[in-house]
Amino acid sequence: MTHVVTESCIKCKHTDCVDVCPVDCFKQGPNFLTIDPDECIDCAVCIPECPVNAIYAEEDVPADQKAFIALNAELSKLGWPTITDKKDALPDAEKWKDVPGKLQYLER
Repeated sequence: MTHVVTESCIKCKHTDCVDVCPVDCFKQGPNFLTIDPDECIDCAVCIPECPVNAIYAEEDVPADQKAFIALNAELSKLGWPTITDKKDALPDAEKWKDVPGKLQYLER
């Protein structure tokens, strides 16, 4: 099993989760983080760190977010850099944190 970053992260990109990851499995895109399923060890320490509740164990991903399982795998192979240190969230993260339907805004 692995963990999955879901839609809530889009246009927010809080990085509290990367600070606690023991295997550096997070990749950083322009406005989204992804978890590399080949690197994730299923430790779950990232889940409570996410202020927008965007991270789930693969088996717990909500039905309307299941596409993010494959999307995390795909995006983690695009060559996005690994992120290991906490950075500031995107400037308008607070405005976007509760907005549904953000997949259209995902920047690759």
